Amino acid sequence: MTKHNQKIGAWGEDIAAKWLAEHDHKILARNIRTPYGEIDIIAKKGDLIIFVEVKTLTSSQNFFPEHNITTRKRKHMLNAAQDYTTEHEIDHWQVDVIAIEGRPGKIPIITHFENAL
Repeated sequence: MTKHNQKIGAWGEDIAAKWLAEHDHKILARNIRTPYGEIDIIAKKGDLIIFVEVKTLTSSQNFFPEHNITTRKRKHMLNAAQDYTTEHEIDHWQVDVIAIEGRPGKIPIITHFENAL
């Protein structure tokens, strides 16, 4: 991954965490590593734990950030969440995807896909 992509990805995760906090989610953790991959954001809303995958693109014409969620990526996301829930004895959870379109200095377009898996 290039430094540019890392910078855009980190910016997107910051935007997503802010957006979640503004929408009644408590951010519990960010960038948690599991044997199955990284969980971008772990949040809580009510009694539900939400594992959030953030996808960011600087621009899209016929392609959107959420299109980067491949079958392989879905499997890794689900396995990472299940590993975390087992380790922390969590019963009520879901996996969400937040797609961010934009770049630093511009107002981003944010799309939240709840219970995406």
